[in-house]
Parts: sequence; structure tokens; C-alpha cells
Amino acid sequence: MTLYLLYLSSYVDCIFCKIISGEIPAAILSESVHSVAMLDAFPLAAGHALVLPKRHYQKVQDLDADENTDLFAMVQKMTARIDSAMTGSTLIAIHNGKEAGQEVPHLHVHIVPRARGDSAAGAIHALFSVAPSKISESDADLMCSKLSDADNDNDIQ
Repeated sequence: MTLYLLYLSSYVDCIFCKIISGEIPAAILSESVHSVAMLDAFPLAAGHALVLPKRHYQKVQDLDADENTDLFAMVQKMTARIDSAMTGSTLIAIHNGKEAGQEVPHLHVHIVPRARGDSAAGAIHALFSVAPSKISESDADLMCSKLSDADNDNDIQ
């Protein structure tokens, strides 16, 4: 019962859930069975959009297979539309959890039009002020062991 109340309270307080329910207005761009695309209320560039599941999930791995397929089909559709209408290039980003920079604890995918010379231009490695040193072969082997399909065959629903 306590977990249900925690889930319900996060749903009730979630700005994206309020937008999806129609309680708060937003510039909706597209809607599917499980997903919504909208303009970001605080855009980093003209055309900056968000794609999010209609149901409240915090992380990508929480989605069921149908919602995952629907969400990323919407991301693909909106990326093509934004690329065509704007600069021809986009940054697609997901902050998957608080420690990754997620400010609203409802899964959402940013699609940000990019142009040469904009203030955030550059590779993903440029986003980090301190680059980690190259990992050793043994550390790489350890990561492969932990993350490969061979050890994780039962994790996809």
C-alpha cells in the first residue's frame, strides 16, 4: 500500500502527468497510443521538443515492450520532422535518473535542433569537464562480462 501511495503521489505532483491529463496546457506536436510529443517549455533552441510516455515512468528500463516501441517510434518520427523543418541535425538525449541530470522524474526524450557554431555544439565527450582516463583491457573485459547478453539473457521483458 505504501509503494502505491508513493507512486500515486509522484503521479499527482508530476508536471508531465498534468500536461498529459490536460490539467496544464502545452504545445502538443503529436500523440500516439502510448506517447506524446510537445515543444519544450524552456527550449535550448527553436524546435526543441520532448517525447514522453503517457504513463508515469521514471526510467527507460521501466517501460513495457509496447510502450518502449511506441515511444521510440515517436522519437524517430519527430526527429525526422524536426530535422526537416529546422537545421538538419539534432541532439537526442535522455537523462535516465536523477544522477544523470533528470530534473522531472518522468521519462522524457529531448530532441534539440543543432547547428554549427551554436553554444552547445560538439561531441558528447565535450559535455563532461573531466574525461575519464582510458580504461584498461581488464576493466573493459569486466564491463563486457557484466553487460553482455551472455550474462543477461533474462532481463528483457
